[in-house]
Amino acid sequence: MVQFWLRHETKPNERRTALLPEHVQQLIAAGHQVTVEHSPVRCAADAEYEKVGVKLVAAGSWKSSPKDTVILGLKELPEEATPLVHRHVYFAHCFKGQAGAKELLTRFKQGGAELYDLEFLNDDKGRRVAAFGRAAGTVGMALGLLNWAYQKLRPGSEKPMEPQLETYDTYADLVAHVKSLLDQVKAKTGETPKSIVIGALGRCGSGSCWFADSCGVGDKLSRWDMAETKKGGPFAEILDHDIFVNDIYLMSQIPPFLNRELIAKPRKLSVVVDVSCDATNPFNPVPVYSKITDFDDPALRIAPGLDLIAIDHLPSLVPRESSKEFVDSLLPHLLQFPNSPVWTGALKLFNEKVAANVK
Repeated sequence: MVQFWLRHETKPNERRTALLPEHVQQLIAAGHQVTVEHSPVRCAADAEYEKVGVKLVAAGSWKSSPKDTVILGLKELPEEATPLVHRHVYFAHCFKGQAGAKELLTRFKQGGAELYDLEFLNDDKGRRVAAFGRAAGTVGMALGLLNWAYQKLRPGSEKPMEPQLETYDTYADLVAHVKSLLDQVKAKTGETPKSIVIGALGRCGSGSCWFADSCGVGDKLSRWDMAETKKGGPFAEILDHDIFVNDIYLMSQIPPFLNRELIAKPRKLSVVVDVSCDATNPFNPVPVYSKITDFDDPALRIAPGLDLIAIDHLPSLVPRESSKEFVDSLLPHLLQFPNSPVWTGALKLFNEKVAANVK
């Protein structure tokens, strides 16, 4: 029996969850205990968890829970200096040299805590067992198309895109909204966007391509992957497109796809969407920005007529549907926690990162 504790997400506009009520019900049926923190922003209401027999507790109270509790979440913990003492399961973003990585790993070491990073839960073939990649690519392409449509419908606007994006219940709702704006642009100007996706064969890329196809603009989509990028960037071909979506999973240093020198040249390009969102990674292949954007202010103007979107929790735009996809894949492994190779491998990687980065 494992005591799982679903924490409230503190990242602004994060409405996804690591457990929906139906998944909680299955964990309880298997003999595990689940505690859920109150959350006014989670895509599933508190009452839905209460209906499946869960005890709800105050947001943030995981800090005082028993030491053997497994704390479940998605995005980062509150930035504090206090040592951590529990086992944590979430996307920590601290294994690739990101900003603040050493400080976070130090907190884990000081308190004797353990991290099972959701990004590194892999099967025996090295493939991730659960990921938001397809959802991220889907929303990334959606926002790229939205940004382009706003540019065409509101030329000269000080804001490159509407602020404070609203969430959608389903991907179908998002498709319908984006398609309606694309239809308005076509009626007004006769234009349809030409886009390029790099990483088109991966999870993220497949989501981006699916969304473009669903909106009727897939025929003007360049689908690049390793074969097209093996010569090494920067790639001037990107400039001939209206929208560039970067969907690669960065594993090592590669030449940049796009840089400041390239975007200073004459271009058709007006929107860049960095789904990979590796702004603080020293190997970022899109080094044309230094800070991420968010749902309150989604697009950043990085050059005349060129906007950039780099939101590190894109699937939150469709929180319930993307959460269900993710947790449906994660649940079979949660039922085995911590005794399967998926979990022992993640713990081994964590210990290696601590040993390498914290003295």
